Amino acid sequence: MALTGAIVVTTPSVVALADVRKAIEMFRQVKVEIIGVVENMSYLVCPHCDERVEVFGYGEGQRMAQSFGVPFLGEIEIDPRIRLGGDTGKPVASQGEDAPGAKGFYDIARQLPERLASLVAAGPSIQID
Repeated sequence: MALTGAIVVTTPSVVALADVRKAIEMFRQVKVEIIGVVENMSYLVCPHCDERVEVFGYGEGQRMAQSFGVPFLGEIEIDPRIRLGGDTGKPVASQGEDAPGAKGFYDIARQLPERLASLVAAGPSIQID
């Protein structure tokens, strides 16, 4: 059995959240399961003081996921090494969980097997509107 689903990615900004709400509603209309929500560019760690800075706000992706009743899978930080890794074909995640910028990817990836198994276990549903 094939599972059709979507991982929805947002940023904490109000404009992005409005688009993601529309996307979730559209996916639901066409019967695509929402696997979960990921918040990209959630924060950055100041290179000078190591403090977390929430540039675009905090927690909006998680609140939106809760309001739609879908899992919040995690946050990806703003880190230039993430972009550089993508641009050079050497993703930060390929350098191990302790690599700068990789933790969020690993945290999200750990949740996926259980989430996908729960969707498969739920089986197909038939809805007549």
